[in-house]
Amino acid sequence: MSTPSTIVLITGANSGIGLAASGVIARASEGYHVIMASRNVENGEKALAEVKAMEGIKGTLSTIQLDQDDPESIKRAAQEVESQFGRLDVLANNAGIISNEPDTQKNIEATFKTNAVGPALVIEAFRPLLRKSKNAYSIYVSSGLGSLTVAQDKNYFGHDVYYPAYRMSKAALDMWAVQEDRLYGKEGLKTFVMCPGLVVSNLRGKSEEARNGGGFATSPVVSGETMLSIIQGKRDADVGKFVHKDGVYPW
Repeated sequence: MSTPSTIVLITGANSGIGLAASGVIARASEGYHVIMASRNVENGEKALAEVKAMEGIKGTLSTIQLDQDDPESIKRAAQEVESQFGRLDVLANNAGIISNEPDTQKNIEATFKTNAVGPALVIEAFRPLLRKSKNAYSIYVSSGLGSLTVAQDKNYFGHDVYYPAYRMSKAALDMWAVQEDRLYGKEGLKTFVMCPGLVVSNLRGKSEEARNGGGFATSPVVSGETMLSIIQGKRDADVGKFVHKDGVYPW
């Protein structure tokens, strides 16, 4: 395979936002190669086949095993991408969880391990490859629920949503991204925090009510389009900020 003009790696790409974004990006241009990272190899292969079967695919796709709870898995994935492509242009840290663990300490520890520590380890492993790109993007899929300002707004749709560990982990992820922008923005790395909006996903559970957010969730394709707009440079004026499809959130 000849080296594409833009190489994109998306974590948690076997379902939900990651899968939808893979399809949106691969449909946008033949210059994109999307690496669909998945914790489970079998699930990753199924997702890859699903996206390849979508109508209008122009770009190329592949899958890779990456468990962001496992430092060795992250290291192997980075080595594989380096061996195959020699660089990375876009890293979308998308994988995340909402833990149903009833014990508070275990819930917080599990949630932070995947939602905050994991993305930090992933970007550290792949940053040397992003440095080899002429136009590098680091995208963190967060949530409006992680905004401290929004959390205090009683008129906000998610004001009464009670996912304390999840909200805390996303606020921590946001701070990591802010620091990344300060440290590496001067090198040319364009860091974004992205709110995907409330979309159909297994994140909240696998029942139809949970997946559909009580009937309020929209298609994850919308999230994919937001991610694509960042990759295309359409949101470059908002580098280092907390963006969503219609604008910018306050921290």
